[in-house]
Amino acid sequence: MRHVRLALAFTLAGALIGAACAPAAGPSPTPAPTGPAATGAPTPAATISSEPFVLLSTQFNTVTESEAVRSQILSGFTAAKVDFRGEQAGPWVDRIKAEATAGKGTVGVVGGLHGDFGAVDRALFEDLTPLVNKLKDRGFPKEFLDLGKLGGNTQVYIPWVQATYILGINKQALQYLPSGVNVDNMTYTQLTEWCKNIAEKTGQKRCGFPAGPMSLLHRFIQGYLYPSYTGGLVTTYKSADAVKMWEDFKTLWQYVNPQSLQIDFMQEALLSGQVWVGFDHVARLVNAFKEKPNDFVGAPAPKGPKGLYYMSVLAGLAIPKSSPNKSGAEAFIDYMTTVATQAKTLSAVAFFPVLAAAMPAELAPHLKIEADAVQKQSKSADAKVALLPIGLGAKGGEFNKVQLDTFQQVVIRGQPIADVLNAQAAILQAVMTAANAPCWSPDPPSTGPCQVK
Repeated sequence: MRHVRLALAFTLAGALIGAACAPAAGPSPTPAPTGPAATGAPTPAATISSEPFVLLSTQFNTVTESEAVRSQILSGFTAAKVDFRGEQAGPWVDRIKAEATAGKGTVGVVGGLHGDFGAVDRALFEDLTPLVNKLKDRGFPKEFLDLGKLGGNTQVYIPWVQATYILGINKQALQYLPSGVNVDNMTYTQLTEWCKNIAEKTGQKRCGFPAGPMSLLHRFIQGYLYPSYTGGLVTTYKSADAVKMWEDFKTLWQYVNPQSLQIDFMQEALLSGQVWVGFDHVARLVNAFKEKPNDFVGAPAPKGPKGLYYMSVLAGLAIPKSSPNKSGAEAFIDYMTTVATQAKTLSAVAFFPVLAAAMPAELAPHLKIEADAVQKQSKSADAKVALLPIGLGAKGGEFNKVQLDTFQQVVIRGQPIADVLNAQAAILQAVMTAANAPCWSPDPPSTGPCQVK
């Protein structure tokens, strides 16, 4: 699976490079679709039922994102009424299972991250191989389609959208960069020096990490910080490298804006000027770049002793066997993966298309800021991909809580690092064992539940 995981990252970069800059070395661009997809039109289909159904999604479940999906994306689908419902991963899994047990429900299509699908029995979903064959001219990257099979022979989900995380930087901060440091090739130690310079020379702590109650701080810890220092996550949770990592992050936090503990979306802090250098998901930075494109630049995440690890996010669409309208569900997936709708999704919620041809010929300034940073991140010589957690199901929240509790106890409360890691590693192991979840990248593959070493 290693080559598939790397290809996932490079396909994202390839799509962005093709639209944002001149051709560069790397994988060939995804072929431009022909036929109906080339104009953004859905593929002609047989009679489609108009029975309404729910799109149940673990993505776009904030108020702003949900409204954008309803008003800017779903409004263009007229074959049947689709009710968008955003949900967390645990309840998302529970509802799919409950409707499968009942034999029929209201959920016609589900949207989730690659890891979300790993927590559900693949037998509960329709085999979408015939639909993929019907849409073959769309130009779905083979690597994405392979991931959508979840290691089997049937197509469980069809690729939908993709994203990652980067740094958003106010240009005012650049004057305080340590001598010789390049924001596109920066270590965590250099980031600490930069944040220290800003704090000492301006009198204000202007670096930030989103650490509010609805933030994605856990993803930073899982996909960036831990693997960049330890080369793993679960297996290396209480290692000597992990102790060093928390020591360094605690030092960095001295120069982080204390309001970070209330920040959920870094774009708001960047726009207000509270933060000059902030990390977040591209969809949670985009409004800052959109409102003031001349004030900001994007940059890759910093590097650690093990290199530049970053999280590549792929989401897909699937049809439960309990769907009340399977013909409508297929037509809906057809619509959501047209060139026109993929481009509309990029504009509405800042998640990038899975089709290279869906990228506008010339990106809007705010999207180009993100595209440039994503390209530099994935093309870094020592870039490595960390996948989102896979196979945790309802235990996903407990898994995330381990990292967040570790952060609170070590960085905020100043408790002894080794003691905290030993205690939290025991909780982590219990979660992995209860979920029966094998290791995923950056940890090496395992037989049975992933083990803390």
